[in-house]
Amino acid sequence: MLKMVGTSGQLSLGKQYAGRYFEIHVQADGAILLKPMRVIPESDAWLYTPEMRERLLQADTWMDRHPPDETDLDALAANLQGIAQ
Repeated sequence: MLKMVGTSGQLSLGKQYAGRYFEIHVQADGAILLKPMRVIPESDAWLYTPEMRERLLQADTWMDRHPPDETDLDALAANLQGIAQ
């Protein structure tokens, strides 16, 4: 695909890319590389740390090994009463 930069300096990639973010890398030979990016709020950045990713992976593994089952509410109530005393 061949595109021409307009007089305003803009380049149209097509509607399928509308509203998306790209990181722009200008390489030594003048080539331009556009890398698709997602932007997250600063307050959510902790979720994407290596430590949290590892913890989430461990949680997924635990959930795979411990599928949900029905709770016996009478047994739970008895257990909770024993803890409270």
